[in-house]
Amino acid sequence: MKGIDIVKLQVSESVRVKESLLSDERTMNIIAEVADVCTKAYQNGNKTMFAGNGGSAADAQHLAGEMVSKFYLDRPGLPSIALTTDTSILTAVGNDYGFERLFARQIQAQGKAGDVFIGISTSGNSMNVVEAFAECRKMGITTVALTGAKQCKMDNADYVIKVPSVDTPRIQECQTLIGHIICCIVEKNIFAEKCC
Repeated sequence: MKGIDIVKLQVSESVRVKESLLSDERTMNIIAEVADVCTKAYQNGNKTMFAGNGGSAADAQHLAGEMVSKFYLDRPGLPSIALTTDTSILTAVGNDYGFERLFARQIQAQGKAGDVFIGISTSGNSMNVVEAFAECRKMGITTVALTGAKQCKMDNADYVIKVPSVDTPRIQECQTLIGHIICCIVEKNIFAEKCC
């Protein structure tokens, strides 16, 4: 297969997964509901927190950055934390409590009732995210899972948004899209301007 054929195949597959996502009315409604939950959290003086591993860690940082800086609008920053960024905390928790406690320990320290925690994983089986969900339940923090199509350990979140694919790059592309949509709706809801 030539390079150009690979290019066309990859773009075509990305479009196919997004079209499948678009046709899933239930998932569309969950995305809109999660955006409203995030909006209410901000309006009540709470924050969003994001976490994941590898590429999903990068997505967590990206989406927290959109909230704190801006998406479309030049507006005040919205409080959001990526739990994937502080190497001193990550290595201390990892060393003292184990990799599976990386995010749960930070939730315990940084979170409060009314916050929203969004865990990102292509497999949906990241144990450090699963343990963070358990900590959130104890503390009254709403949990959101962004996962792929397969049944997984993160399916017990308050809100589960499944990308209709088992292919990691396609799942990641849609998870970024979903995160952007949530940012767009939150901005529109809070700052009452056309932004999407």
